[in-house]
Order: sequence, then structure tokens, then C-alpha cells
Amino acid sequence: MYQAAEKRYETMPYNRCGASGLRLPAVSLGLWHNFGDTASFDNMKQMCFTAFDNGITHFDLANNYGPAPGSAERNFGKILKEDLAPYRDELIISTKAGYDMWPGPYGDFGSRKYLLASLDQSLGRLGLEYVDIFYHHRMDPKTPLEETMGALDQAVKSGKALYAGLSNYDGPTLEKACAILAELRCPFVINQNSYNIFNRTIEKNGLKETSRRLGKGIICFSPLAQGMLTDRYLNGIPADSRIRTDGRFLNERSLTEERLAQIRRLNELAAERGQTLAEMALAWILKDGIVTSVLIGASKPEQILDDIGAVRNTKFTEEELQLIDEIVME
Repeated sequence: MYQAAEKRYETMPYNRCGASGLRLPAVSLGLWHNFGDTASFDNMKQMCFTAFDNGITHFDLANNYGPAPGSAERNFGKILKEDLAPYRDELIISTKAGYDMWPGPYGDFGSRKYLLASLDQSLGRLGLEYVDIFYHHRMDPKTPLEETMGALDQAVKSGKALYAGLSNYDGPTLEKACAILAELRCPFVINQNSYNIFNRTIEKNGLKETSRRLGKGIICFSPLAQGMLTDRYLNGIPADSRIRTDGRFLNERSLTEERLAQIRRLNELAAERGQTLAEMALAWILKDGIVTSVLIGASKPEQILDDIGAVRNTKFTEEELQLIDEIVME
């Protein structure tokens, strides 16, 4: 039977989600990849244990994570039941609904029927009575925002979620959603969006500044740009790279000679700072205190330990920040 490390809370910083009372670890574990039925269950367990032993209390899922869709929740639910159940009140468990999940017109996007049915299914797979955060996973241009926000409010008021979150929203839509949820007195606390040194979308679409102004947290996925902001591609594309076996999220066209040159220059700066490229990339996201947490993915426990090193130094000089911008904009 797993027993958590006694000193698990001694090194991880915990940041407040905007103006709320909820705090998240600076580094959280995402179960998007490597927790489906095609992965090793024992490796999944060891990754969860390594994460929690080192202060990662937040585990992030979605209804469609796998493969197959639903399998990540089911596998994590098994780990919860067999090993992590004694620590449930020390954990933040989140899930989402918004992408295609089952056939027909009720298994996608943002209707009240889809969101509440999906949450019930997620709780069943996880073996839980509630999740800590329930997100709407993407904006739905054809469903009234009031309906979608009303479904999140119902999820919280029914006791099946403690907090509401939004994922892949832009700044203007966030502002409208926030006003609706505030009127409903729904505890909406966090936004989840892609953000990294190469992808500045949340700066351009107003999401980052709007979240700061409204007192809402931000948690960022793909902080390492699908592995580009690591040492994995410094010398080209390895033969065993996922690019060659699964090009859905990163393909060879993304790794141009220009991009590889940028990666190598960023790696040189990271070395000058006494960090790996991955550590510097994660620290860069956390540098200004606006982002609450970075969501890392991992295929083995050692990667989690490597990424946690980012929290040791999240301070940058103005010269370093300017150099990073210059490298990326080349």
C-alpha cells in the first residue's frame, strides 16, 4: 500500500487562484497523454506517486483523455481507489467537458444536457462523489453563454464540483462569462489555456490581462510546446520521437531549421542561468505571478522530477526577458 512521503510539502510553492481561497501547486500534473489504455498502468501509478511525494497535489483530466476517451479518468480512478484514497482531501482533481465524447447531438460542445451528463459519467469513471474543479473545455459559438454558465453553476450547487473553470476561452468571452457566473454566485476561479515561450496567444487575445484584472487564476497546458522547449530536439528529431509515430500535436513541419536554431539559443541562455531548457521554459511562465500553475505532461517519473526543478528560480532579469523575446521573434 502506497504511503506518501512525509516531507511532500516542504519544497513546492502553492499559489492562490486569483482572488479565491484555492491554492494550487506551481507545477500540476496533466493526464492528457500516457494515462490511457495503451500505457503501462504501473508506470501511471509511479508517476502519480512521484508527483504527490514532491508536492504536486493537482491532477488534471478531461472526459475525452485517453486513448480511448474516458480511459484516463477510469485509470486514475483505479489509482485513487487502490492507493490515493486516504489522501483525497489533500488532492485537487479536475475534469472537463466540451469536446466530442459520444455519438449524436448531445455529446459535444456546451449544452446543459451535455455538460451535466458528462460530469456524471466522469464521476462514475473516477469513483468520486465530486471533483474539485469542473471546466467547460472550449467556447461554444452556438449555445447561449447563459446556458453553459448555468450548467457549471448547477454542477457546483449540486455538490458535484467545488469550483468552476473555463478552458480555451478568449479575453472578451471570459469577461462575459465571468459576469454571468458572478450574478449566479458561482465560484469560478480559474482559466486553462495553452501558453509557452513560443505560443503567446493568451497575451494577444486578452485572456491573461483579463484574468489578472478580474482576479481569476490561470493554469497553462503545453508549457513545453509539446517537447520543443526541452533538450529532446537540440540535435534534430530522435528516431523514437512521437513526431514520427503520432504527429497530431507536433509534426516535422513545426521543427524547421529556424525553430531548431531558436531552441538551441534558448538552451544556451538556460545553461547560463544554471537551468535546463525545460526548467527555464516553465519558470518563464511563472515569472510574473499571474499564472497560478503550469500543467506538465510526463511519460515517466524522472520527467516529473526534472520539471519540478523549475520552481527553484522563477526570477528573470530584464535583459534575459528581452533576449528571449528577441530569439522567439527572429
